[in-house]
Amino acid sequence: MKDIMIMNVKKIAFGAAVVFFANFASAQTVQDGINSIDSDKFAQAKTNFTDMIAKAPTAENYFYLGNTFLRQGEPDFAKATESFNKGLAADGKSYLNKLGLATVKLGKGDKGAIAEIQKIVTDSREKDAEVLFRAAEALTLFEKNNSPDLAIQFLNKAIERASKKEVPAHYYYTLGDAYRLKKIPGDAMSAYDKALPLAKNKASVYTRIGTLWMAAQQWKQAKESIDKAIATDATYAPAYKALAAYDIKYQENAKATQDLINYTKYADEDPYTQLEIAKLYFTNEDYANSKMILDKIFDKVEDPIKFKLRAYQLFADGKYPEAKQSIDSFVSQAEKSRVQPADQGLLGLIAAGLAKDEKDAAKKSALMAEAQQKIGLAKAAKDETMKWDMELAKIAGGGGASQGAADSGPTNPTIEGLKQKVAANTQDTDSLFKLATAYQDAKNWNGAILTWQKMSTLLPDWAPAYYSQGYSYQQAGNNDAAKIAYEKFISTVKPADKEANKQTLAYAYFAVAYMSKDADLAKAKDYVAKSLQLDPTYQDAVKLNGEINK
Repeated sequence: MKDIMIMNVKKIAFGAAVVFFANFASAQTVQDGINSIDSDKFAQAKTNFTDMIAKAPTAENYFYLGNTFLRQGEPDFAKATESFNKGLAADGKSYLNKLGLATVKLGKGDKGAIAEIQKIVTDSREKDAEVLFRAAEALTLFEKNNSPDLAIQFLNKAIERASKKEVPAHYYYTLGDAYRLKKIPGDAMSAYDKALPLAKNKASVYTRIGTLWMAAQQWKQAKESIDKAIATDATYAPAYKALAAYDIKYQENAKATQDLINYTKYADEDPYTQLEIAKLYFTNEDYANSKMILDKIFDKVEDPIKFKLRAYQLFADGKYPEAKQSIDSFVSQAEKSRVQPADQGLLGLIAAGLAKDEKDAAKKSALMAEAQQKIGLAKAAKDETMKWDMELAKIAGGGGASQGAADSGPTNPTIEGLKQKVAANTQDTDSLFKLATAYQDAKNWNGAILTWQKMSTLLPDWAPAYYSQGYSYQQAGNNDAAKIAYEKFISTVKPADKEANKQTLAYAYFAVAYMSKDADLAKAKDYVAKSLQLDPTYQDAVKLNGEINK
């Protein structure tokens, strides 16, 4: 689920600043805190800067503590604001803390903050490279509220100011980030390449390069760069987060789980970091670990995002009233800019789930109208967090196939033996195919559906898996889900394979036509005609054609 998982490649990639003060010991302490942020050790960074404030409550130290709250997986705007205000109390002219407060506004969706940031830079007379850098960082920090053109302008000036001594590597990191936002990967890569010889921890740069390749869907190069990062520094946590994203992409669930274990090992116990890990486990379909971590840190995290994640977990368990309560809590507490189309879609699916058991006809009708309206919002936004139509069809058919239902269904020694093979190697498509077929032979339709789904995840272009899902859903009595699976089969068959799949295509078109005839007569007529074009002798299609074209 994209908005949950939020691999947030951007946040893996964004660099951390290095600030040099005249006092060397102080510079090392600042550097330690900045390195902790860059390594996703936010609790350690907060402790570092809090200790620095205790020794010297300067405006700069308050800024770095506040900035830590902005850089963590989910920004804590309240605590960041508190720290920036204390910085301004220490020095009312502090450009850094003024930038911090403007950054909070930008993060909350106030795009007027861009002009405010620009004015702060102008007021500083652009003499301080650090102010220029922090302004640019603010303008690249948030996925939906940013200004990469202005960031590039500020960064080039910061590089020019710093070039009299030595340009810090993080200036180039952030320049790369800005070019990524502009979708100019070539310039982004050039910026990262310039950072590489300057960086003390080259794992940091290799990870950024790897995530850039991932954004460009160049998976081989991405894996090579991430492997270089880990080879350079096996304790650099963000590299494992990037590797988990790679393995999740390839459905290497067992490997992704190990990546997340390593990420947890090398990051720290900051509750917000743990929240990110819970999201990633959920994306990896490891719901047990996701729930375990969320339960552990739920009361320690103030960010309402926790309610969203819990809502998805409850929805997956079919606990619709509890899921609605959680997503309502998120929507009511979160900044409006953080409520995504997928959240409306989830509310729609929950409404459909509630309608399933509603006895009052008027309430049932209202819930279904709400479901269609909210799911329509997600689909109109082209959101792909969930397969909206399929999820709705699963609910209409009594819920999706569950592992519990499959395990309690019909079995035999062949099924049990194949289950062990698949458990030992989740990528074994041959055993998955045999297991799905064995489930079908035993009429364990839940088991068949789940196994064919795993096949289509591993081999998304292999059309027969969708046909078999359709057949299994149909046998399980869920015609809505069957219809969607058959249509996916039809759309996935390659033109060169149509002749070889002629008979199955004819049946798929007929099945969709038959299941659509009461709700969508025009579609039924169109599909039964296509069925007969493929096989004019198909008697069921001939009969249906006669019935609906009287």
